[in-house]
Amino acid sequence: MNRFVRALRLPLAVTALTAAALTGCSGSAPGSPDAGLADPAKKGIAMRLVSSAENSSLDWEAQYPYIEDIGDGRGYTAGIIGFCSGTGDMRSVVERYAKARPGNPLERFLPALRAVEGSDSHAGLGEPFTKAWAKAAEDPAFRGAQDAERDASYFDPAVEQARKDGLGALGQFIYYDAYVMHGAGDTEGSVGFRTMRGEALAAATPPARGGDEKAYLNAFLDARVAAIGRETSHTDTSRVESAQRVFVREGKLRLETPLRWKVYGDSYRIDEA
Repeated sequence: MNRFVRALRLPLAVTALTAAALTGCSGSAPGSPDAGLADPAKKGIAMRLVSSAENSSLDWEAQYPYIEDIGDGRGYTAGIIGFCSGTGDMRSVVERYAKARPGNPLERFLPALRAVEGSDSHAGLGEPFTKAWAKAAEDPAFRGAQDAERDASYFDPAVEQARKDGLGALGQFIYYDAYVMHGAGDTEGSVGFRTMRGEALAAATPPARGGDEKAYLNAFLDARVAAIGRETSHTDTSRVESAQRVFVREGKLRLETPLRWKVYGDSYRIDEA
């Protein structure tokens, strides 16, 4: 997603369900260490959870070619977590791709991407760029560039901070989703992750300091709901209230499956990792 703030994307489909049959819990055995999102299966769950909100689909890997202007003032939104032309992370993806595949068809748009940063302009981009982006998604090197930018700018810093705060897989996902939607720091018209965490720390003690994990996560989610209320681009809090808050209430601190939630009116479930 953009580094600053993500406008809501309207659901693309009605209720989405995984095809797998209910098979029970995929979490670690009671008493075993929580690997958190370092477990590839749990990271995959986190990717699907974010995709349900960002793309109205659990199939996050189908989003590499996605690109459109959703009218949020940040130009084009594209890819697996909504990289934006107006905020710089889309440019970073293309720069990564250029290093991996010099002379690729997207590389010629780098001057235009640098020029439109900080605006919603399509100058120098337009249909030739959107077609080139979608076509590039067929290249594993381009998909790898999206993965690398997601991890470096969003997933890795969020998970690292969550581990320092003593949070398991659920808390790591909650931090990551906040990074994706709001970015790390405050900007004009938006409230970033660092401010939300600061407000949560003022209201509750994290597990790393001896606090109760569920109480701390609820405090963080309270701060996030308040942040959404202060942002002009957001009004719907279902991403928190009928999804993440549900998992906390159910005690799914390790993202144990089955997971059932709603986002923007659509219902989802993950029966196994």
